[in-house]
Amino acid sequence: MPALKKTDITGTITWLGLVRSREEALRSAPVEALQAQFSGVDGEDHGGLTRASCSRVTSQYPKGTTIRNTRQVCIVSAEEMAQIAHDIGIETFNPEWCGANIVISGIPDFTHIPPSSRLQLPGGATLTVDMENRPCHLPAPVIDADAPGHGKAFKAAARGRRGVTAWVEREGEIKLGDTVTLHIPDQRAWQP
Repeated sequence: MPALKKTDITGTITWLGLVRSREEALRSAPVEALQAQFSGVDGEDHGGLTRASCSRVTSQYPKGTTIRNTRQVCIVSAEEMAQIAHDIGIETFNPEWCGANIVISGIPDFTHIPPSSRLQLPGGATLTVDMENRPCHLPAPVIDADAPGHGKAFKAAARGRRGVTAWVEREGEIKLGDTVTLHIPDQRAWQP
């Protein structure tokens, strides 16, 4: 029996973007398609096979330690972005503001899909979910540039809705309008 179970749950890619240089800006730029490579998304500054450890893993490594990059791709839910927009008092949340690479519509409770789930695309690409992408303060000034006064509310509004990070398990093209099929680990929940 396979360790991953294909589900009947699918979503649709409604937006794609790239962060070309984190030094210049967190804001991602919209694109029509992405090329997923083992090192991440072609042209994406968050790519690479390895990365320097950050505050998310300080209980495992000193900050700056070279580790495997499981945060190559930032994926968010259209439905959860709509909830964030409502909570921070704006009509629409622009995925560029949080440096998103992919926006998916149609997968319920997206931020909490199990780690190691696979998101499989018709162009061959398969993305492995690392874990929930916890919100931080970095999108606040980006939001404020377009919607003054609303950025400071992002971190609280995005709690449990910030999407996931993922890494490329199989290379391939990702296009707007693609259907994404969710595969989840075939195991019971951990019960310590």
